[in-house]
Amino acid sequence: MNKKAFILLFLSLLIINAYSQTPKWADKARKAVFSVVTYDGNDKILNTGNGFFISEDGVAISDYALFKNAQRAVILTAEGEKMPIKAILGANDMYDVIKFKVDITSKKVPSLTLSNAQLPEGGKLWLLPYSTQKVRSLLSGTVKETDKISDYSYYTLDLPLKEKMVSCPLMNEGGEVVAIAQKASGQDTTTICYGVDVRFANSQSITALSYNDYSLKQIGIKKALPDTEEQALIFLYMVSSQLNAEEYASLLDDFIEQYPNSADGYLRRASNRLVLSIENESLRQIENDIQKALQVADSKDDVYYNLAKLKYSYLSSGANSESEKWSVEGALADIKQAISIAELPVYVQLEGDIHYLNKDFASALVSYKKVNTTNLCSASTLFTEAKTLEMLEAPSEEILALMDSCVAQFTKPYSSDAAPYLIERARIRMQAKQARNAVVDYDECFNAMLGKVNDNFYNLRGQACLEAKQYQRAIDDFSEAIELNPNELTYYSELAYVNMRVGRNKEAIDILNKSLTIDNQYAESYRLIGVAHLQLKQNAAACEYFNKAKELGDPNVDALIDKYCK
Repeated sequence: MNKKAFILLFLSLLIINAYSQTPKWADKARKAVFSVVTYDGNDKILNTGNGFFISEDGVAISDYALFKNAQRAVILTAEGEKMPIKAILGANDMYDVIKFKVDITSKKVPSLTLSNAQLPEGGKLWLLPYSTQKVRSLLSGTVKETDKISDYSYYTLDLPLKEKMVSCPLMNEGGEVVAIAQKASGQDTTTICYGVDVRFANSQSITALSYNDYSLKQIGIKKALPDTEEQALIFLYMVSSQLNAEEYASLLDDFIEQYPNSADGYLRRASNRLVLSIENESLRQIENDIQKALQVADSKDDVYYNLAKLKYSYLSSGANSESEKWSVEGALADIKQAISIAELPVYVQLEGDIHYLNKDFASALVSYKKVNTTNLCSASTLFTEAKTLEMLEAPSEEILALMDSCVAQFTKPYSSDAAPYLIERARIRMQAKQARNAVVDYDECFNAMLGKVNDNFYNLRGQACLEAKQYQRAIDDFSEAIELNPNELTYYSELAYVNMRVGRNKEAIDILNKSLTIDNQYAESYRLIGVAHLQLKQNAAACEYFNKAKELGDPNVDALIDKYCK
């Protein structure tokens, strides 16, 4: 016998000897093993392989590689029934295991029992293949080596494994699953294979951080929610900004199905429904969700608060429903109901916001004053009170006192967080004829923003510098505004006006002529050129430009024509 023939005979004997008498549990157990078919985005078959149920409600295990890049998947049972895979429950690409839920067509499916014990070296096990027929013989082998995966086992087995047997269950003498079969790699692929502890595969789960898990992102099939309400709520929060409203809606439906007694689920779905649609039918669905939330909530005040907040958002968008429930009065009724249960500052703040939306500034002010006596007081709430005082036409001193308190919430050197409030205080100081103080605020804002400001900022500071008679600074700021936005014609007018204030009339004319190269129909430029010519004692030229401004509809030029052009 030649050497090649001897080797072939030896391998054949190994395979024959690997098969052993069928254990009593085999025929019943085989029904839990199935074939898996995965599909790509074009609905073409991507991969085929094996898997098995580990619970009667359809939880199953297979190999991760089978599912990579898959957009959907189905299983074919030993009885020939096809079932879709509903959701991924966890995965580990390093050890090539995946756990998933099958959308089963009956109340329960045949499943395998997981072994709680580690097999020792030399321990015997059987490979249970996918089969649509009665099992006549099983491939058997022994544990060659045992390694650790955290608290679980990773087996090297004296067992030859065919390609089509990957991810089949490896069973102990009692018919319990010990491990998942994996093909060998390296030199010896004919006499050995590997087994991943089935308990390790079963430990795979979805957590609050799983949405960004690279392994899971490689699978297009829907991922299940975490199996605790707390983790699931965190998961919802993390994905809410990464999914569109329709995708998020589907996830919220899953959450409510899984946690039907969670008020948070109904509240979040109600909020998302408002994002999707403001039609009357959607409003009715929102009301239904709120009623369900009220039924299961421990804190009814929080539900009323969220309902009022939804109505406030709805009304703020300019929507108008025929339902009285979705009116300002309806929103106020809900927030007052929340306050009657617990007068939390955040509830009172929303009450003020609803009054403000309704232009009931006096009532809004009452609410905002209450808030600013609580620990919710902040730069934002102080500003809201100041804005309300402004709408009530209160004295500038009162408004500025609040703005001082607002800015005092920040420490020097100011960060960018303080910038909006410095801008607002500067605006109010300008209205109060405190131009120099306004310039100080604009300078503080500039520093807070590390100089990263836009053209409008330079225009505003330029106006303050002009009022403060800081003419060169005004010229510099208006010039910078033009540099950043050369098509904004009002900036040319401001720059020209400052130049005329300091007697630079020719420079002003040059600036305004430049604006006319951008838009030769800009009436204000013609009027201001006329004013510059007046200051140069060039009345005839001035009147020519005044008449052009009048022709273009400038309402401010008539008095000049009456005075200088008769």
